[in-house]
Amino acid sequence: MDPVSCVALATGAYKTLKAAISTGKDIQEMGNTIATWGQAFSDFNRLEERQKNPPWWEKTFKGSDEETAILIWNQKRKMEQMRKEIKDHISFIYGPSAWDEVLRIEAEQRRIRKEAAYKKQEFIDNCINWAVGLLAFAVGGVLLVAAIYIVGKARGRW
Repeated sequence: MDPVSCVALATGAYKTLKAAISTGKDIQEMGNTIATWGQAFSDFNRLEERQKNPPWWEKTFKGSDEETAILIWNQKRKMEQMRKEIKDHISFIYGPSAWDEVLRIEAEQRRIRKEAAYKKQEFIDNCINWAVGLLAFAVGGVLLVAAIYIVGKARGRW
């Protein structure tokens, strides 16, 4: 998922949440919407971390660093504003301790998700790195064997 998709998903959930709250729905009834927003926020943060140290193949074949930096900066501001408004609403309705509980649960969920879901992306990145490395090794081996053969043929050994 890219940063724009994460923000689009979060924005949709946020707008749904905001509309429901303005019509008088209790925030507890909007658990799935808040979960969707939280997941998009988590994915966005993970993408932001990944951009700090992307795999070498992504550095080589992706767009400019400036473009990526400006895109992430802009999207990050949107996400922070949405998070602040959700925090303010939860703190206003249920008190500051409710937001502290949300943060505690969020930290636990992030830990679980990082151990499970994000390892998958790391595995894919490692597979790509190994595949390209093995391909380079194989091409190097073929070139070495071809060079030895050509030199041997030129000296009359074959």
